[in-house]
Amino acid sequence: MTDAADPFEAIKVTFFQECDELLGDLEVGLLAIEAGSADDETINAVFRAVHSVKGGAGAFGLDDLVRFAHVFETLMDELRSGRKPCDAGTVKALLRASDVLADHVAAARGQGAPVDAARSAALVAELEMLTHGEAMTPEVASVEEPGLPEADEFGFRPVAFDLSALEGPPAETAGGWRVTFRPHARMYEKANEAGLLLRELARLGPVVASLDLSALPDLDAMSAEEAYLTWILELDAALAEAEVREVFDFVEADCDLTLEPLSATAPQPAVEAAPDIDIAALLARAAADVVEPDPVAPPVPAVPTTPAAPTGPAASAAPAGPGAPAAVTIRVDLDRVDRLINVVGELVIQQAMLAQRVIESGLARSSGISVGLEDLELLTREIQDSVMAIRAQPVKSVFQRMPRLVREVGEMTGKRVRLVTEGEATEVDKTVVERLAEPITHMIRNAIDHGLESPGDRLATGKPDEGTVRLVALHRSGRIVIEISDDGRGINRERVRGIAVSRGLIAEDASLTDDEVDNLIFLPGFSTADAISDISGRGVGMDVVRRSIQALGGRISIASVPGKGSTFTLSLPLTLAVLDGMVVSAAEQTLVAPLTAIVESLTPRADDVHHVGGHDAVILFREQFTPLIDVGLVMGFRTTPLDPADGVAVVVETEAGARAALLVDAIQGQRQVVIKSLETNYRQVEGVAAATILGDGRVALILDVDAIVANARRRSARPELKLAS
Repeated sequence: MTDAADPFEAIKVTFFQECDELLGDLEVGLLAIEAGSADDETINAVFRAVHSVKGGAGAFGLDDLVRFAHVFETLMDELRSGRKPCDAGTVKALLRASDVLADHVAAARGQGAPVDAARSAALVAELEMLTHGEAMTPEVASVEEPGLPEADEFGFRPVAFDLSALEGPPAETAGGWRVTFRPHARMYEKANEAGLLLRELARLGPVVASLDLSALPDLDAMSAEEAYLTWILELDAALAEAEVREVFDFVEADCDLTLEPLSATAPQPAVEAAPDIDIAALLARAAADVVEPDPVAPPVPAVPTTPAAPTGPAASAAPAGPGAPAAVTIRVDLDRVDRLINVVGELVIQQAMLAQRVIESGLARSSGISVGLEDLELLTREIQDSVMAIRAQPVKSVFQRMPRLVREVGEMTGKRVRLVTEGEATEVDKTVVERLAEPITHMIRNAIDHGLESPGDRLATGKPDEGTVRLVALHRSGRIVIEISDDGRGINRERVRGIAVSRGLIAEDASLTDDEVDNLIFLPGFSTADAISDISGRGVGMDVVRRSIQALGGRISIASVPGKGSTFTLSLPLTLAVLDGMVVSAAEQTLVAPLTAIVESLTPRADDVHHVGGHDAVILFREQFTPLIDVGLVMGFRTTPLDPADGVAVVVETEAGARAALLVDAIQGQRQVVIKSLETNYRQVEGVAAATILGDGRVALILDVDAIVANARRRSARPELKLAS
């Protein structure tokens, strides 16, 4: 790749990143319209998203994408002008069009399969039918203008605006508007075209156009980065001012625009032009100068005008509101952020080591060094929180992919499905967000295919024919919880048990609770599908989902009511980098218990400890008996139980709300630790979530509290079982 092409490719990458945001906003807007919120602002937001994709694609010569977006944009323009009704059939076509538009973007990006030409052409014909009442010929549907120059090496082509379409008879009525339109250079930098705006204005009524060249310098002084032309347009149509301004709504911040009623304006004298200049040739040359970029600094694609803050080097300089400064953001390579987080993690470890050395040296806590270390600890914590906030992202990026999935799977299965999402703004570490998409996708497909009944079966049971799938994200106890639920038939436990027995996964005489039967679906090779299809039935499903969640330090649980539906709950750490923990010791081993799971700590009294069945210990805690779990024993660090009177009980609470008391030898203190993946560096160990490096250089295991408590009942049946061993 040549040096001259590098800036172009960098801007192209930025364009595709912004396309992801625009496509997400597009789908959100269409779903809002489908739900009944077809207000002007929502329709305009959808129009602007498609227009931005089209404008940026045109700058990069992505002709297929431009053609499809043009047809999409034309129909949206009919809807926002009120010339076409926004009925249910139109909205469904627009939703399918958003899917195909996303396919075109992915294909142009080189990250997806080629677009299905037949599907795209059929949808284009459908959109044109909705727009014009009949399908347009390919020549009319194409946005290519005849006689355009060839594109240059960067994919750009000069554009000359044909204003003949704007010519019309002089205004003969008292109504109408005199529009003075002077674009700024930044309007062209965002891939907007003045000619398209003028043609759009001409659709409102007869227009007489004249061109003001008074600001045009000599040819030698002209700059490709400036805008010199001003249009004076007389619109002969009795319209409200808002209707005329709506044409320029997307560019109003990037131009000088004045509107005056024709009845209040005096006849405008002819604009003086240089006698020896060919106006048509000069206009074509000026338009080419504006559109054709400098190879070293190509124009930045359009920036989405969405409620979210603009991002990228193309962020608009327009203020967010009256008197409000513009939000300024930058794009940073993720590798740089990862390196920064690693360095901050090492800083946390070094700070802990330094504090440990000071303690070992016997310096008084009131000494200047100790005070300085406390300040350093606070500053380190603030740096760490700030860096983690940089990586925090809302789960919206994952949730926005699901409506399309629901539509496609619903069509494949012949089921009517409505997706309800909540908590899209819930933030979590970017690493977690990126790895959530696959398990959530699989679980939603299963919910539709296996969970929801057919429309006929639902009506027969008194349910609406449309099934509902809910996708919810929320914060709970320092973790992120994601729930995927449906109002379908629930888990057929007899069938699940029968399949597990027939495949040799469990013994025929095994005694299982309802929860244990439900969890059989996570066994490798388990499937309830009667036949293999594109959706399911290959036996590679929920076990993969569980492994994916466990690899993130999370867990998955099921709650199902036959005939009512099922809920799958994913519990994941907010970050994979650091956590606040309580350092404890058990059988001469140093362990860390996550602080978010700890309720209280106490020294057990002999009178409060009892045994059930002769070996299962419980402790009386706040007038309730709570299981007492000897951590050193169950982890395999020792073979004889610890006398409760010689240890400390740490009361913990799991995500499901179950409580237990972890018996340890001693509590060493509370500190922030840097998480190191045990699975990456060794292998997965049940009962251990991760590892960390302490201030004295020792490696400590981070306990998986939920796994330890959940296995307490299983350990009571098999006392010889040791988790870590």
